[in-house]
Amino acid sequence: MGSGCLKVTKYFLFLFNLLFLILGAVILGFGIWILADKTSFIAVLQMSSPSLKIGAYILIGVGALTMLMGFLGCLGAVNEIRCLLGLYFTCLMIILITQVAAGLVIYFQKETLKEELSRIVRNLIEKYDPLNDDERNLQDAWDYVQTQIACCGWTGAKDWENNEILINQSMTAYPCSCSNSSKDFQVDTGFCNLDVPINGTATYADWPVHQQGCMDGVEQWLKDNLGVILGVCTGVAVIELLGMILSISLCKNIHSEDYTKVPKS
Repeated sequence: MGSGCLKVTKYFLFLFNLLFLILGAVILGFGIWILADKTSFIAVLQMSSPSLKIGAYILIGVGALTMLMGFLGCLGAVNEIRCLLGLYFTCLMIILITQVAAGLVIYFQKETLKEELSRIVRNLIEKYDPLNDDERNLQDAWDYVQTQIACCGWTGAKDWENNEILINQSMTAYPCSCSNSSKDFQVDTGFCNLDVPINGTATYADWPVHQQGCMDGVEQWLKDNLGVILGVCTGVAVIELLGMILSISLCKNIHSEDYTKVPKS
């Protein structure tokens, strides 16, 4: 490889690693957001499923590692240090293999994940109590989901017939966050009373609520954003492959180490 081409490769790899450094910061921030978020569907999962918390910590670790790798890649490229470039290539390959393996696990275990999610939400609905301050954040998060997606329950409003408080009230109340009535828009948490209870009892069919379950809404959101999700995943994989190609190419064409280029502390 000519000196001019080598120099172009070196600085292109440097710019690439700056991008990789930013990507690591985004992944790190996303992991922190999952742990800190208390007002969305993520909060429902995060507070109910230990696996999501573990996943968030993994994202934080991966983000920090990616930032470190970006720094090492920049240092190895600019100063032409083969050992750093080789280490960078190896770590990048391990991360890429791990991402592919994780994607395959999620794909083949999607029904199991769906069942676990269904169990979490159904348990939340059954135990929902506006007076329970210990579960306030979790319940507020679920109310937020129902309000934003315009849905009710997991598979439908009928899920709320299993709620202990509504059973004791003979179904003469309903979750305010499920309401499709304009008069309830200012109230998006807790239970609202039916205007005219029929013979002192009612069913979910008598409630002025959305009939669509949130499962359908979440699945529709995933379908609507599938192109974006796949695009991001593909983009990350392409960036990683490009980084591997550039780093191994530069590493092979650096014939001698010059550690005098390494900045002294």
